[in-house]
Amino acid sequence: MRVIIAGCGRVGSTLAVQLVAEGHDVRLIDRSPKARKHLPDNFPGQLYEGNGYNRTVLEAAGIGQADAFVAVTSGDNSNIVSARTAKETYRVPIVLARIYDPRRADIYRELGIPTIASVRWTVHQIHQMLLHRHLTPELTFGNGETLLIRSELPDYLTGRRITEFDVDGEIRVVEVTRAGRSLVPAHSTPAEPGDLVTFAVTTTALGRLHGFLDKELGT
Repeated sequence: MRVIIAGCGRVGSTLAVQLVAEGHDVRLIDRSPKARKHLPDNFPGQLYEGNGYNRTVLEAAGIGQADAFVAVTSGDNSNIVSARTAKETYRVPIVLARIYDPRRADIYRELGIPTIASVRWTVHQIHQMLLHRHLTPELTFGNGETLLIRSELPDYLTGRRITEFDVDGEIRVVEVTRAGRSLVPAHSTPAEPGDLVTFAVTTTALGRLHGFLDKELGT
């Protein structure tokens, strides 16, 4: 996976090192050439000097082939412009952004950009959201610890009680959209083909939910 990270501070650099160690192609963008001091001497990725919303810089970093873009600079304005450019201009599949002022969360939400607040911002949370990119958050709560995820149920789950999908303290089904109509499932409600299910899930349980939904019949 090619990941472009705008912001090479403590969060950006730590995330970059972790992703590179896992074999991902990581490119960083930062306005300050001194940002390289946050990276180890043997870091194989590239650091581009400039703003994360500058198209020349973005294209030099390979934004056209990027699988994900993460905006973690020290300013909300820079992050929102960078994230919007990546999402709307370059159609990057996964775009995540850091947010300092929670009053701006609605702006990101309207743009369809998942955010995590900076108060408890952790590399682990971003890492989980990148790896489980097919589970796109509809909404985040608190400092990003809990997400709302919508996903169509795989066929092998048809007929099972929807409440069976709950995992105490980690995953809970809160809504089902069936044939265009929304319902809150009862304890006995069975899954039907084409059900679009809304899960409330903790960030740390994204891997568990992803594996559950990707499981093939008989495995």
